[in-house]
Amino acid sequence: MKKKDYFEGIIEKVDFPNKGIVLTAEGERVHVSNVIEGQRVKGVVTKKRKGKMSGVILELLEKSPDEIAPLCEVFGSCGGCLYQTLPYEKQLALKERQVIEMLDSLNTTYNYEGILKSPKLTAYRNKMEYSFGDSFKDGPLALGLHRRASTYDIVDTTTCILVDEDFNSILKATIYFFQEEGLDYFSKKTHIGYLRHLIIRKGEKTNELLINLVTTSQNNYSLKKWIDMLNSLSLNNKIAGILHTINDEVADAVKVTELRLLYGRDYFYDKLFEMSFKISPFSFFQTNTLGAEVLYSKVREYVGETKDKIVFDLYSGTGTITQMLAPVAKKAVGVEIVEEAVEAAKENAALNGLTNCEFIAGDVLKVLDELTDKPDIIVLDPPRDGIHPKALKKIIDFGVDQLVYVSCKPTSLVRDLEVLLKNGYKVEKVCCVDMYVNTGHVETVVLLSHKKSQASSPSL
Repeated sequence: MKKKDYFEGIIEKVDFPNKGIVLTAEGERVHVSNVIEGQRVKGVVTKKRKGKMSGVILELLEKSPDEIAPLCEVFGSCGGCLYQTLPYEKQLALKERQVIEMLDSLNTTYNYEGILKSPKLTAYRNKMEYSFGDSFKDGPLALGLHRRASTYDIVDTTTCILVDEDFNSILKATIYFFQEEGLDYFSKKTHIGYLRHLIIRKGEKTNELLINLVTTSQNNYSLKKWIDMLNSLSLNNKIAGILHTINDEVADAVKVTELRLLYGRDYFYDKLFEMSFKISPFSFFQTNTLGAEVLYSKVREYVGETKDKIVFDLYSGTGTITQMLAPVAKKAVGVEIVEEAVEAAKENAALNGLTNCEFIAGDVLKVLDELTDKPDIIVLDPPRDGIHPKALKKIIDFGVDQLVYVSCKPTSLVRDLEVLLKNGYKVEKVCCVDMYVNTGHVETVVLLSHKKSQASSPSL
């Protein structure tokens, strides 16, 4: 087969996160995306390099024997729920297999403890970032999520099952309001327009909502009527604050040129376990609150005894893990590059009566050179791309007996584990936690110990 050839075949396997392999009738294999094992598909080869073929699916000829009916009416067109038509147990089994296969490529032994389920299968997301645009070229103003594999088209997601019904109500009311007002959206091509994004966040346990409208400065439109409209909605949760973010950057990402408070306060509260957290507009907080409790319980279990020990929580966000480990530790130090999140972490520590926490704003790579404390335990919870190689070397140089690595991207995890294994660490335990139901993503928690600590332990 060559480029532009058509093919038919069965999806024999799906690798993380959505890399399917089609076994064609001719016995050749083509790599495709957004598929489910067992489907029969028709597609076209788009690339052939060094004998490896990639293609796109043109038609689903036959569903997988495992598939069930989707719950969401825009499933397939929306780029969100890849595995919504797979029964939940099948989703878990798929994610487990993908993680285990990647870890086994390291040729090391470890105790695998299974995958823990999300407490909620629907309405589990506490944050959603919607985009303004149109659903087809030159169509009417739309607001929702991007169409799968599209840079421009927006899908109406006012019936999304991943979020609280209040999100859908606010989304529906907002798009209708701005359509009636005749406002335009910011074009990624011309860089002209006003409306950009709508961000909604919710306190799962406090029932507080924070609503943030992102626009350019290209219009002096007064948002008072929009605020009044939001406050008139019949919602199950309470609006804690309404914000207006001015973003004049060209890139299609939420950046802050100016942040304005329009109503209420510019933060909301949520709880993990018995601790309260004040969450600012752009600070990181796990998007599945109840799932985070499952995840952090496993982290706490892997960290074990912290009495009289110094714990480093690197890539600490709003300090959730730091504060969870602090009560019985000698000291807990959190390092996070987002200054807003660090300030929130300091406030949260005070809110929870913790006096043995220190939070430092800065890049882990640079901050590690400035720390005077020597850690006994290090917890790593890096962003999706993992740990910078130079930062990882500095972490290794601390020589701690115990590391706990929390990863939201197993490919990055395996890359970093390979370095840790070469530098004297051993993988002891691994547990997966499903935080993102219906998607291809999974959290993985790994406990590592240093071989020198095992060698120095007295034999029984």
